[in-house]
Amino acid sequence: MTKTHKPVIPSQLADELNQAFASAEAHTICRAIGQALRDFNVSEISKKTGVQRTSIYRAFGNEQLPNFSTVLGVLTAMGLQLKVTPMRGGHERTPAPPDQN
Repeated sequence: MTKTHKPVIPSQLADELNQAFASAEAHTICRAIGQALRDFNVSEISKKTGVQRTSIYRAFGNEQLPNFSTVLGVLTAMGLQLKVTPMRGGHERTPAPPDQN
């Protein structure tokens, strides 16, 4: 029996994952990516990323945290990208002085 995948609405998926990223908690983010992966063909994600299917399941389960290249690869294969923006209400950091060497 072939597993059917429900249609993914990119903007809805992005909103769900952005809520997880707003937590700034690695396990929450990975759990959200793992839940989102249920709507994708993980074999296709594996082919696109070059990461073994079992490694993807393990990386986004609750066992361990994946390395950053796995996160980037999976998000890209899902048709998403990471974007850095200033935090709302966050404190500003003073840039480090230039290296004097």
